[in-house]
Amino acid sequence: MIAPRPAPQDISQQRQHALRQLLSDPIAIATCDPHGDLPEPFAEESACLSPNAVEKRRREFAAGRASAHQAMRALDQPCAPILIGPKRAPLWPEGLTGSITHCASCAMAAVGFTRDFTGIGVDVEEDTPLSRDLWDSIASPAEQTWIAAQPDPGQAGKLLFSAKEAAYKAQYSRSERFFGFSGLELVFDTNKGQFTACFTSDQLPYRSGDLLRGRFAITTGVIITAVEISTSELCP
Repeated sequence: MIAPRPAPQDISQQRQHALRQLLSDPIAIATCDPHGDLPEPFAEESACLSPNAVEKRRREFAAGRASAHQAMRALDQPCAPILIGPKRAPLWPEGLTGSITHCASCAMAAVGFTRDFTGIGVDVEEDTPLSRDLWDSIASPAEQTWIAAQPDPGQAGKLLFSAKEAAYKAQYSRSERFFGFSGLELVFDTNKGQFTACFTSDQLPYRSGDLLRGRFAITTGVIITAVEISTSELCP
């Protein structure tokens, strides 16, 4: 007997539950289905999109903003436009920090107060294999050794990619620096669903050797990763 497929609402709830487990309680989270009924973004937000943006891009953007607005409401904060800065990062209202992510089947957001967190990073990717041809561009030799040793190297490569994205987003709110995938080297504890990201060079105010800590989940066809940096952490 073939089991019935989960309803889209059930899948969304499972994904939201998975994200909830990756972040501490003071961080508000929300998820949205890009294929569902979506509220219109603020006009100022829509203006950030290219006039030539395709429907897929517009729906994913709207789903990401809808998730962010829902998370803001969960913090009892008024909804406000989340614009895009000159370096393409979201511009959060005063007193808030957060992260928005989306893939073809899911959009997510996590938002917290700057009094509690200096940075938050979340990333969601479809649970599809990362091509071996891309390993050199995202992974250090040590990371490639780890990928190759995993039961599903393609999935492990996609997990590494996602985790680096989440760590990069979390640190960016402080450093406002672009750097390549080689700027962070990751170590995973797959049994605990955790990872650490070590800076391989100075990205002020972060120094080479500083660590960020994250968590991950693989569920319902997606890979979810998250990093939070609290104001109480000793990292400068």
